[in-house]
Amino acid sequence: MSSSQKVKITAILIGLNVAVYIYTSWVGGNFYTTSNTMVWQYGQVNGLVMYYGAYYQLLTSMFIHAGIIHLTGNMLFLLVFGLRGEEMFSFPEYLGIYILGGLAGNGLSLVMGPDLISVGASGAIFAMFGACAIYARRSIGQSIVGALIFGFFLLMISSGENVNYLAHIGGLVSGLAIGYVIARKRKPQMGYQASHNYMIPF
Repeated sequence: MSSSQKVKITAILIGLNVAVYIYTSWVGGNFYTTSNTMVWQYGQVNGLVMYYGAYYQLLTSMFIHAGIIHLTGNMLFLLVFGLRGEEMFSFPEYLGIYILGGLAGNGLSLVMGPDLISVGASGAIFAMFGACAIYARRSIGQSIVGALIFGFFLLMISSGENVNYLAHIGGLVSGLAIGYVIARKRKPQMGYQASHNYMIPF
C-alpha cells in the first residue's frame, strides 16, 4: 500500500474503535469502564453465540473494549503493526487479515465454553503482527522460523489473568497463514527487500 495513499486504513480502524468506545461509554454512563449492558450486547458472550445464535458478536466484539486502558493499549499496538501492514499489503489484503484474524481468534474462543465473555481487538492485531512478521521474512528470502519464534514469544509475554489467550492464538496463527500465502504468491521488489528488512525485530 503506497505511503502516499490518502485513505489510511489503520487510522480508520483506530478511529472506529475510539468512536465505538465513546458510544458505549456514553450509553453506559461510564467513561473509564464499559458497562455490563454494552458488553452483553456487543461483546462476545459465548453462551449467547452458542445457544441463541448471536453470531454477530464474533464481529462486534472486535470493536468493544473493557475500559480506557484496554482501548489505549490495543490502539497503540494497532498503530505500530498497522502502519507496517500498510506498507506490505494492499487495502483488501490488510482488511482481510484484520477481519479474518479477529474472527478466527473469536471463533477459537468458543471452545472455552458458554461462560466466557470477551471483548477487544487483540485477535485482529495479533493477526496483523503475524502476517507482517512472516511476510517480511519471506520477502527477503530468510527462514520463517524466526518469525514463528518471535510471534509465539510475544504471545507468551502477552498472556496473563483475564486475557483471552485463545483469541491471541487464533489471530496469530491465522495472520501467519495469510501472510505466508500472500508472500508465496507475490514477488516483492528488490527495493522493498533492501529498505524494509529492518521492520520486524527478530
